[in-house]
Amino acid sequence: MGCAFCDIVDGTSPASVVYSDGMVMAIMDIQPIVPGHMLVMPREHAVLMSQMAPGVGSLCFTVAARCAEALRTSGMRCEGVNLWVADGEAAFQDVPHFHIHVIPRYAGDGFTLGFPANYSVPTERSALDDAAARIRRGLS
Repeated sequence: MGCAFCDIVDGTSPASVVYSDGMVMAIMDIQPIVPGHMLVMPREHAVLMSQMAPGVGSLCFTVAARCAEALRTSGMRCEGVNLWVADGEAAFQDVPHFHIHVIPRYAGDGFTLGFPANYSVPTERSALDDAAARIRRGLS
């Protein structure tokens, strides 16, 4: 089975293109949370952030930031912007091709994020230090 976003990149599936260059595309989401919701993706297929060629992720975020600014000046309703990445199925990635959601936000737009019940309880410093050490080892 093919990749829906690769089909858009190669022109075999339609898209409402906001931005396109040799490395990155930005398109309108066909199931927008609110009007103006866009997706920014690399042209080269990569499911996860870690699978992109060096520098491509930063290009995607640069384009996402430009699209966010364009939303603010577009005349569309936009009091804020969320940039959201779902990196992997457990993180709610629904299309297996890396992409950044650029979502205009405004009071009462109906989009929420849920937090676990213990979210308001600060984590013990020792647990944070242990997590930092584990992640630092992964950076080596």
